[in-house]
This record gives sequence, C-alpha cells and structure tokens, in this order.
Amino acid sequence: MTSHSLLHTSLPSRINRTVWCCNKNSSYTSSRVEMEKADSFVVDDQELLDKKISSIRNAGPAKLQVIADFDATLTRYWINGRRGQSSHGLLQQGNPEFDVKRHKLHEYYHPLEFSPTISIEEKTKLMEEWWEKSHGLLIEGGLIYSAIKESVSNATIAFREGVVELFEYLEERDVPVLIFSAGLADIIEEVLKQKLHRSFKNVRIVSNRMVFDNDGHLVSFKGKTIHVLNKNEHALDMAAPIHDQSGGIDGPTDDTASVEQRTNVLLLGDHIGDLGMSDGLNYENRIAVGFLNDNIEKSISGYQKSFDIVYLNDASMLGVVDLVSQLCSSGGD
Repeated sequence: MTSHSLLHTSLPSRINRTVWCCNKNSSYTSSRVEMEKADSFVVDDQELLDKKISSIRNAGPAKLQVIADFDATLTRYWINGRRGQSSHGLLQQGNPEFDVKRHKLHEYYHPLEFSPTISIEEKTKLMEEWWEKSHGLLIEGGLIYSAIKESVSNATIAFREGVVELFEYLEERDVPVLIFSAGLADIIEEVLKQKLHRSFKNVRIVSNRMVFDNDGHLVSFKGKTIHVLNKNEHALDMAAPIHDQSGGIDGPTDDTASVEQRTNVLLLGDHIGDLGMSDGLNYENRIAVGFLNDNIEKSISGYQKSFDIVYLNDASMLGVVDLVSQLCSSGGD
C-alpha cells in the first residue's frame, strides 16, 4: 500500500493545477489548493492504476462515462462537526406521525442491512420490504412537492469541494455522469438546484422517482424500486435527466445506447457495495475511487483492496478533478 498527501505526486499528469476547472476564466484560489493538499489517500497497486489511466486516456473522452453514488460520495460526510443528512433522511413530509413511522422503520431495518449473519438473499428481501413500506408511508401521509423544497432548504447537506468543477469539466467534454442512488431522485434534483444553483446537461439520475398529481400530491413511484442492494446498471432504464416539477427537461432523453457504448468507467462511491453500480455494463477499463469517511482503521484494508484509489477522512473532490483531467488529456498535452 502506498500513501500520499497529493494524488498529483503519484499519478502521471501534465495538467497545471490552476486550470483544473473547465471554466477558462477561473482558477483555483490558494485556499482551495491548500484544502486539496490536506486530502490523503491510498493506492494499493500503483502500476495497475497507471495502466488503467493510460488505456482510458488513449481511448479518449468519447469512450468515458462517470458513475457516482450520491450520499457521502458527492456530498460531504461531516458538515460543521455534524453528520450530514442523506437524501432520504432529510425528508420531512409535514406529517409528524408519518415522519415518526419512517424513523421507526429505519431503526428496525438499518441494523439488518449491515448484519454479518444475514445472507445477501435475505437482506435483499428485507431491503425491498423497507423501501416499499417507507414509500407507502410517504404516499399515505400525504407528501406534497413543496415539502421536498422546504426539507432541502432546512437540511444539513452540502457537496464536497470540487464537485462543481468536476461536473463542469465533464460537461464541456460531453462525458455523461450517472448518479446512482437508493434515495429519492426528486430530492437529489432539489439538492442540486438549491446547493449548486444550476443544472448540467450531461448529468442523469438513477434513483426512485416520485409521481405527483396536478395539485402536487404524491400518488405513486415510477418503475421498480431501487434499494441499497440492487443499485447497478441493470437499472439504467430508470435513468432520467434532471427535470423540473412542470416536466421541463435539461439534456437529452434517449442516450442510453450511447452510454452503454462508453466502455471506460470512472466509478465514485463511499461503500464497497457501490462497486456493483457498474455490474450491468460491459466495460473494458474501470477506475474505482472510494471515499472512506469514517472508521478508517477498521475499514481501510477492505477498501484499499476493493478500490483503485481510496480518499480518507471526508476528502474533497479536487483529486478526482485532477484524475479526470488526466483521463481526458491527449498524449501530447
């Protein structure tokens, strides 16, 4: 295992840090550079990683796609000393009785998700029960769309430093980003709108999507349920570009075939189970980047063997921006 304070020191790169952001009129401030320097990471097999970087770079951006988990991957794990909320956990549906019922479901099922004595098959059934019951309570409790906006506004949730730069860089190069989440697509969209204040034409969301009536009341969920144990590319038919409540859509809606033809994958996740997000894709090269946010000593061994790069202690996304700039550069850059 090798450990470094800067990804730039170990990976081949000809990219000047001051031009990582795709916005040609902007540059990183010294405070951002200092934050990036504080990001520590581990690489288990540097030689293998270098080979993957070279192969993906030689194929070019047209063959690359990014698959990212949302909670605690794109978003920060800690915020001002407090545990950041998840896209599912932040929702307050405006009916205290049903908020309590959903919390009780969490108390019952969450320990089962991580139980070492329950088989994957049984866990899958339990997770399906949990998600279906939780979704049923949201409908029964009369969730309205305005409650989502208010919940996000009041939530303890924020993106990692560098996420905007990453999305901008990929958007400029027409590299698609698939956000896979077992949470709620409508909440993820609202978090993107409120926290980033813009949309990205290359970003699509694979998550549980709500269906509202004309009065803004939740009436059902669209498609099959996505939970923590079935979150993979088999659910690609659930992918949708960011859209607004009135039905307006940003970006293309029929590019599933194009995504499937992109056989080089950069995968971002905070859980070893996130590696399954690419299971349904016939990829040639995959670089898996893990974010190990807590319990470092207990988990580092498993993470370093599973991911190509592991960022530690709720790191920023700036090292990934550096990596992507290398993947998208030509040999002569």
